[in-house]
Amino acid sequence: MFLDHSVISVRAGRGGPGATSFRRESYAPHGGPDGGDGGRGGDVILEVDPNLATLLDFRYRQEYHAEDGNKGSGSNRTGRSGEDLVLRVPPGTLARDVETGETLGELLNPGDRVVVARGGRGGRGNAYFATATNQAPRHSQPGEDSEQRKVELELKLIADVGLVGEPNAGKSTFLSAVSKATPKVADYPFTTLTPNLGVVQLSGERTFVVADIPGIIEGAHEGKGLGHQFLRHIERTRTLALLVPGDSLEPQTVYGQLRSELESHSKELAAKPFCVVFTKADLLPPGWPPPSVDAPEAWGQFLLSSVSHQGLDPLLEALWARAIARETEEVVEFWEP
Repeated sequence: MFLDHSVISVRAGRGGPGATSFRRESYAPHGGPDGGDGGRGGDVILEVDPNLATLLDFRYRQEYHAEDGNKGSGSNRTGRSGEDLVLRVPPGTLARDVETGETLGELLNPGDRVVVARGGRGGRGNAYFATATNQAPRHSQPGEDSEQRKVELELKLIADVGLVGEPNAGKSTFLSAVSKATPKVADYPFTTLTPNLGVVQLSGERTFVVADIPGIIEGAHEGKGLGHQFLRHIERTRTLALLVPGDSLEPQTVYGQLRSELESHSKELAAKPFCVVFTKADLLPPGWPPPSVDAPEAWGQFLLSSVSHQGLDPLLEALWARAIARETEEVVEFWEP
């Protein structure tokens, strides 16, 4: 099961109370106060685990508490600090405070850490309060309370290229043709129910990551269909590929709808560089003119067949140049088979 959103309640550990204690030894009848400080409470920490791909672990448990600090004791002994609670999350996780909307942190790379709730400081023991005028203080501090909050976790997949298209536009077939990913492929709408990632390998040990999200339909930004739930997963991509079926009777309408949904979801997403990819070239009748659309904003238009691998190499090289190398600003012109 793919889970990319969750809300959890976290509470850090409370600080341990300080001790009120006095030395009582035969050779030190006036030994004085020796109450130690309480231990610090543990923090609640989010840490990236590259072996995780979803937030599924937070589906069945929503409350997390770090360990409290221990009480101080006599002989000026400080209580043991509570252990930190480390919650593992997949790369690309964004953490927000539910009540304030504040972004607590963005975890992108393996080992990245964000403290979402800090433990309370331990209370002072009575030895701390001894002075020349108050040599036998009989009070100590309680431990400080800890932070607690509700945290919204949102997963945004990290990929270089994002595939956008209507159901059955050929996104999953394209992904399976250019990578070792095995998304479900069928001849009915909404075959893709969850985002898929694939690693494309080119010559010279060059690689980049492609994200395929469920198909976009008109009104997706309003909650129609499945794609609106996963548009966030292409927000971090460097470039987009808008897939339009090559055998579509109205390719301009399909292209316009995709652009409209992107703009309705996010201005930043709509501003990302993109190319137009016409799929299913193998279904075009012999001698049929290659499809095209009026898309002056696109950095290129391509025609390909994921089944016969026709036109794949030029597109992959162009995607590499745009998403990774960025060594050229030359606009890639329409490629004809």
